[in-house]
Amino acid sequence: MRTFPLIIASLLFIQFITAQSNNINRLLYGVAYYDEYMPYDRLDKDVQMMKDAGINVVRIAESTWSTVEPQDSVYDFSHIDRVLNAMNKAGIHVIIGTPTYAVPTWLVRKYPDVLAITPSGQNQYGARQNMDISNPHFRYYAERVIRKILEHVKDHPAIIGYQIDNETKAYNTTGPDVQKLFVQYMKNKFVTLDSINRAFGLDYWSNRINSWEDFPSMVGSINASEIAEFSKFQRQLVTDYLQWQANIVNEYKHPDQFITQNFDFEWRGFSYGIQPDVDHFAAAKAVDIAGVDIYHPTQDALTGTEISFSGDVARSMKEGKNYLVLETEAQGFPQWVPYPGQLRLQAFSHLASGANMVEYWHWHSIHNSAETYWKGLLSHDFEPNPTYDEAKTIGKDFDRLSTHLINLKKHNDVAILFSNEALTAFNLFKFGWGSNTSYNDELRALYDALYRMNVGVDFVDPNSKNIENYKLLIVPILYAAPDSLLQRLNRYVHNGGHIVYTFKSGFSNQNVKVRTVRQPGIISEACGIYYSQFTIPQNVGLKGGFFSAASNSVRNWMELITPTTANVLAYYDHPVWGKYAAITENKYGKGLATYIGCMTTDSLTEKILADVVHKAGLWGAAQSLHYPIITKSGVNDKGKMVHYIFNYAAQPVTITYPFGNGRELLGDKAIAQHSSMVLDGWGVGIVEEE
Repeated sequence: MRTFPLIIASLLFIQFITAQSNNINRLLYGVAYYDEYMPYDRLDKDVQMMKDAGINVVRIAESTWSTVEPQDSVYDFSHIDRVLNAMNKAGIHVIIGTPTYAVPTWLVRKYPDVLAITPSGQNQYGARQNMDISNPHFRYYAERVIRKILEHVKDHPAIIGYQIDNETKAYNTTGPDVQKLFVQYMKNKFVTLDSINRAFGLDYWSNRINSWEDFPSMVGSINASEIAEFSKFQRQLVTDYLQWQANIVNEYKHPDQFITQNFDFEWRGFSYGIQPDVDHFAAAKAVDIAGVDIYHPTQDALTGTEISFSGDVARSMKEGKNYLVLETEAQGFPQWVPYPGQLRLQAFSHLASGANMVEYWHWHSIHNSAETYWKGLLSHDFEPNPTYDEAKTIGKDFDRLSTHLINLKKHNDVAILFSNEALTAFNLFKFGWGSNTSYNDELRALYDALYRMNVGVDFVDPNSKNIENYKLLIVPILYAAPDSLLQRLNRYVHNGGHIVYTFKSGFSNQNVKVRTVRQPGIISEACGIYYSQFTIPQNVGLKGGFFSAASNSVRNWMELITPTTANVLAYYDHPVWGKYAAITENKYGKGLATYIGCMTTDSLTEKILADVVHKAGLWGAAQSLHYPIITKSGVNDKGKMVHYIFNYAAQPVTITYPFGNGRELLGDKAIAQHSSMVLDGWGVGIVEEE
């Protein structure tokens, strides 16, 4: 490999990266680029079109194992080299991905056991992410190819960072070798079988385990405690695997390069909610900068909610540090080709949540195989198109405004407390047999209501050290939680915090064993309520307080609550259940605890949370605006407050600008507080205060 002078490398790194801090100091605008997929050689033309669009970073190599190592111990780095050299010549920087999320044919032929055994049987070759990430043969050859690539490229000046694997999960691996690892995990955690039998209630249906040799596979388990513990174990496999890869890469990377990972979210045809299969906060400890992919509906269905939600989670993974959008759509699915103006709106929406990079998956549309109709920035003809032309305007504005918009620091007083353990546990039961409502449905209902009101949100989990820093906590369906967490939340309220719980919170302990006291258990003290019965509502509404007839229906679930010290905000409107409370609030110490004992409509959820935000003293200038006008704020590197204002509607709108005097950066003109601001349909305004 050609040796490049370190002084040149240093100059190029310094342009984008602050040494030792992994702190990006220029906005990155990029694409995933796959030279090995190209039907003909057009690298030079692609590079020129990238430069014309303001593209300054590409991501390569994350799925190239069979190209890099076509046969055992035979290596070909030509595709990587030609892209690195071409991008370096053009001043475009490169993120190298380890190629391990798709395995080559020769490895499967040599070691068939690298393919994961799942509850449906052993995976067949063909799809990506079909391997067992804990398999020793997979690990040996994965480490070898990672090291070979890094030894080859480590001193190339185009490289600013590395991505370890891609959208990593355990892929439901459950085979005999994984079973052995799980049994050892259980021995380490519980020590004795008696402890497991008691903790999980395994006398039920003769599930008691009396010998370690008899420890059954979790594939057939009907015990929620066992299933939840196995899910936690599988998430730990992901955390350990990513740390293992990061340790390897750290041996080769320069101090001024970063390690990232492309975390994804629960998928419902787009990025929807908390990822059930990965403990994002734990896994993110392996990387310097959190990276995510964010996909969402567009055209008439574009709301910006998924951009905001995924970005807020990504920022929170590293306790407020800025993050990278490693994948988002330019065109994407056929139904996602953006209307004019939407690509710009989306790009700046990522920045408003704290992203330092927006990168499209991918540059060119692929001409064959599974993702043929997922379109890139360029279509199948590789020619300029309206989406590409709009990207050119984004690239210019990113470059022009980079020093004003980079490293946006956000301070939020509201956090959503989510829990992977509660997610798994609740989803095992939901609202009973046949129920389709999941944990993320309620979490998103709460988040979306706050988003529409322009209430900024962070995310915390049960292990977060900064929970007490927030003035308001929103806690959806905390179904499984240890006593210590619930006692901590009681103290949080007693010391002056405001908290909102939803139904099913506090119901079971950390082992998904239902508490034997009146519900909602330990948090009854702060909430000032109790209940012993619940049911599925039929023709039930709400009465009392600020609940209008148009939005007071109850759906899917209701708890029959009796207040002890709580003030009732709403009773059930029903001839039988009308004596029971549905929504309560309770003064506890210096704080206030609100409990929502039923599933409410979106409009009612918003009313409840608006009331809570007011009472927490957090209703401010941003709340004078409401969806489809979305605003987000933060402090830039210059120490100035920056306000993004988005119009998520097709029609132009005139608003009263509610913040301090400043300069609208896109139009480069002064704007005064309380003056009129005109936003085009799908328009963007960015104001830097004086």
